[in-house]
Order: sequence, then structure tokens, then C-alpha cells
Amino acid sequence: MKRDYITIESMTTTKTNDIEATVRQINALQALGLDIIRVAVPDIASAAAIEKIKENISVPLVADIHFEHKLALRCIEAGADKIRINPGNIGGEMKVKAVADACRNRNIPIRIGVNSGSLEKKLLEKYGGVTAEAMVESAMSHVALLEKYDFDDIWLSAKSSNVNLTVATYRLLKEQTNYPLHIGVTEAGTEYKGIIKSAIGIGALLLDGIGDTIRVSLTASPEREIIAAKAILKSIGLRRGTDVISCPTCGRCDMDIIGVTNEVEQRLAQFESAQEENLTLAVMGCSVNGPGEASHADYGIAGAGKDAIIFAKGKKIGQFPVQGIVDRLFDMM
Repeated sequence: MKRDYITIESMTTTKTNDIEATVRQINALQALGLDIIRVAVPDIASAAAIEKIKENISVPLVADIHFEHKLALRCIEAGADKIRINPGNIGGEMKVKAVADACRNRNIPIRIGVNSGSLEKKLLEKYGGVTAEAMVESAMSHVALLEKYDFDDIWLSAKSSNVNLTVATYRLLKEQTNYPLHIGVTEAGTEYKGIIKSAIGIGALLLDGIGDTIRVSLTASPEREIIAAKAILKSIGLRRGTDVISCPTCGRCDMDIIGVTNEVEQRLAQFESAQEENLTLAVMGCSVNGPGEASHADYGIAGAGKDAIIFAKGKKIGQFPVQGIVDRLFDMM
């Protein structure tokens, strides 16, 4: 599957006017794989902080604006790289035009963000509730408003906490527009459930060829969002990294397959930062499928009684005690 680079976005949890804390969090997220950061701008103090934040980060910054168009204008002046608004709550057509004009003058895109929890009342009445058709009509009406004022540097998102609705909405949206799409399942929940919902929704869309940027929205730290997003992209070949294959374990296994696999994944966090190719790494517990799976991988460990066999590029390197087997493996990689 050949695709352009899919970017990972997240949102800071710091108060934006706390410049030091916000910069520290953004830079930490970038080190994990963040490509784009979004910050909340609920007040003038937050808007005023954008310039200083921009001076101390190296990823594009999206200013998230609701209700007050003057905050958008201030963020544009301060150097924001993108403005996220809902034109329906920004205060009337002339205010939308003012934002569009300012963005055009600075070559700054606008992301229109539609959310199933804040659809216009007239659309809820027209469609009898929240539907994919209602979401898409909302998004496209906002697009038409920006286009009316000669602005077409537009990104779109139309998210729901319902996976089926999210996928249906983006599929329908893709049929109606060629504007780039920011995808994700919003308000997906805590880390465990949220990752499952996000992997299904985001993964389904990416496999359909839909989506240019993604956010895994979790009730957890943004660091966990980045790690989950990278895992989703790597699992379908859209991000460089190591694919770890490990068996589910059973009564035939003498090796602590769970402990060994967890140690391998922890070590990969440092290893992948310098990695220049995609790799497959197998950790298998016994002699039934283990040697075959491990030998087909780029590198592999297969249990062999109380010992373990290491494979590299299809060849058996040797049989060693399980104690220290992960160190031996990474010394060869």
C-alpha cells in the first residue's frame, strides 16, 4: 500500500499561557514521534503565548479557537501554522471572513472541525438525530462559507465517539470533497478502550485510503496518544519501525514468553530512534511454530526447552540460556 506520509497530531494538556510547561510538553511529544501539535486558545493570555511557544518548538502549531474570532486573529499574528475553528460558533459571516482573510494573507490553512456532540439544531431536526449525512452536510456548509470568501486552504475533520458513525462519516465526506482530512475517533475514552476504538476507526479509514493526519484521542497523557498512533501506523505499514510477532503462549512453553516479549518491546523504544529500515522481530515460546516464525523474521528468538534459539535473517545463530537472551539479540541488531 503506497501512501504519502501520514502525520501524527496531538493536543497539549498544559495551560497554553504557561509557556515553559507547554514548550516542555511539546518537545517531549516530538521526541516520541509527534508531527503536529494543537493547543487550546480559550483566552487572550493563551493567544499571546503563541509567539513565545513558536520560538521554542520545531513542529507546526495549530491554534484551537472557539467562539471568539479575535483570538484567531491574534494567533495568526503570533505565527500559528494552522487555525482550527468551527465557523458555526465563531460569531457570524463577517467574523469568519475576517479570519479567512487573515489566514490567506499569511498562507495559513484553516481546519474546520465538526463534532457529533455539537451539530447544528436544524441538522439534528432534518436528519432525526446525529447521522453521517448530518455530519457531512455540516462540514460542507462550513466549507461553502469559507469558499464564499475566496478561501480554499482548508482541512476537514468530522469526528464522533461512535466508531461506526465516524467511519461512515469520513467515507461519505471523501466522496464529496478532495480537501485533506484529519481523522480520529473523538472522546474515545481511557487508554485501553480508547486505543481499541481508535485502532478500529482510524485503521479502517487508512486502509480505505482515507486520512492525511491522525489523532488518537485518549483520556490519558498525550504521550500515550503518540505511542498508540505510531503503533497503528506501523501495523499497516505507514510508519517505519519494528513489527514484533509473539506467540500467545500455552502449556508447551518453558520460557517466560510474556516477560521476554515485554523486555524486547521496552528495548525497542531506544533502538527504533536510530533505525533506518522496517524490521520484523519474532519472539516465540516453543518448538511447534517458533523456529519457523523466528527464522522467517529479520531477527527472532524461539524457545527450546530451558534455552532459546536466536535467528538472524533466516539463519540459526545459536542456542543460549534464556537469561540474557534479549541482550544477545539486541547486540546483533
